[in-house]
Amino acid sequence: MPYNEKLANRLREALADVPDVEEKEMFRGLTFMVNGKMCISVSGIERLMVRIDPEMYDTLIEKNGCKEVVMQGRTMKGFVYVYEDALKTKKEFAYWVKLALDYNPKAKASKKKK
Repeated sequence: MPYNEKLANRLREALADVPDVEEKEMFRGLTFMVNGKMCISVSGIERLMVRIDPEMYDTLIEKNGCKEVVMQGRTMKGFVYVYEDALKTKKEFAYWVKLALDYNPKAKASKKKK
């Protein structure tokens, strides 16, 4: 599935000084892994999928441009979609990137496939 190259480039710029960043095509887009853990993705052509602290979910889901992530019929409380309309300014974009980076040290890594 194609993804928004403009959003991907904005993420590359925002993460340029962050150590141990890797790009992987997954989640129907381009995922930025930090320290071997999913951090933030360009999901489709108009949104980011941001990994957040699940304890902040109820507050964040109420924000403009934010929507729940549902996978296999289950709401993923540690992830939110943020649509491009809510990412227009550098400040808005930086807010979501910072949330993902702040949670990353606490996030659990996926189990490695053999």
